[in-house]
Amino acid sequence: MVRLPLSPEEIERGERLGRFLRRSRGDRAMLRVALDAGVSPETLRKIESGRVATPAFSTIAAIAGVLGVSLDDVWAQINAPDAEGDAPDAGVQIRAAG
Repeated sequence: MVRLPLSPEEIERGERLGRFLRRSRGDRAMLRVALDAGVSPETLRKIESGRVATPAFSTIAAIAGVLGVSLDDVWAQINAPDAEGDAPDAGVQIRAAG
């Protein structure tokens, strides 16, 4: 299956996601957070650096759970208002199952 190139907006959202997760991790070891979330340290590193701009929902949910941040917070951060003050999909909310 051929994957289409990401749009500039998708790339920017991926970078915002990575910055948010990195800040949320704080001084916790990447290895510990990755293992607790059930992902490889390399996957977490790529997400935090923005190299994986569209990670799987289950991956983000697991990492967010380990970091103690809600999926609502993740969604708000990756859809933060741009320079014009528009927040894409501002009315949509993601909730954790359970």
